[in-house]
Amino acid sequence: MSEPLLSIDDLRVSFPTPKGRVEVVKGVSFDLARERLGIVGESGSGKSMTGRAILKLIRPPGRVSAGRMVFDGIDLMTLSERAMRDLRGARISMIMQDPKFSLNPVMTVGRQIAEALHTHERLPRAAIRTRVVDMLTAVRINDPERVARMYPHEVSGGMGQRVMIAMMLIPRPSLLIADEPTSALDVSVQAQVLDLIDELVRETGMGLLLISHDLNLVSRYCDRILVMNAGEVVESCAARDLHAATHPYTRGLLASVPRMHETRDVLPVLDRSAWGGT
Repeated sequence: MSEPLLSIDDLRVSFPTPKGRVEVVKGVSFDLARERLGIVGESGSGKSMTGRAILKLIRPPGRVSAGRMVFDGIDLMTLSERAMRDLRGARISMIMQDPKFSLNPVMTVGRQIAEALHTHERLPRAAIRTRVVDMLTAVRINDPERVARMYPHEVSGGMGQRVMIAMMLIPRPSLLIADEPTSALDVSVQAQVLDLIDELVRETGMGLLLISHDLNLVSRYCDRILVMNAGEVVESCAARDLHAATHPYTRGLLASVPRMHETRDVLPVLDRSAWGGT
């Protein structure tokens, strides 16, 4: 069996408090091949911290430790900050929550996408311009040359998400971490953006780590699912088997999802005493 693209063992993230250090990620372990892996859980479950820790974006006084954190044969725990900067974007890209608001308001869309490419590759100006237009076309933006000249405040929320996706994918990374990439969009635009990410992931053969609180969304777009609660992975299963999950926390999450034609008088809530959770 070939080596996984990303291998994590006993990942821990902690922060200081007046009562001592508190772990927000508690011994998370998983392997990711060139597949689509979803991490789901409530707000505060540690899923976003897991994604940020992989890219070593947790700054002091936060502390990250791991028995093993290897990406494509590279030991991430031993890399210097300069080496990590070379790796971020070029090999591993991350779409943050509300990505449109991560765009620089005083730079045109095209210049920002070009900057993401220029940081990692030495190409002639004309070649960069062609790649930018091609990438905007790939994320289904009409009239890409006109959009490239626009500023972030001139584009819609859905278009801003597509621009950010273009920026993250133009260096052709091997792994894409998408942290709630559609949380600020309405349902119809969410589906369009996620279909786009899914199509690009399949076409390029990259690995995808999709972080979300939406069980139905993750089960639709991923091959495997990790369920996190209070910093720990409580269940791992194939996406197609999510309906048959056995852990009380996962069962509680599934039960509390509203249905299109709701017939229950009371929407269930999580019974944390069922597993001694917090």
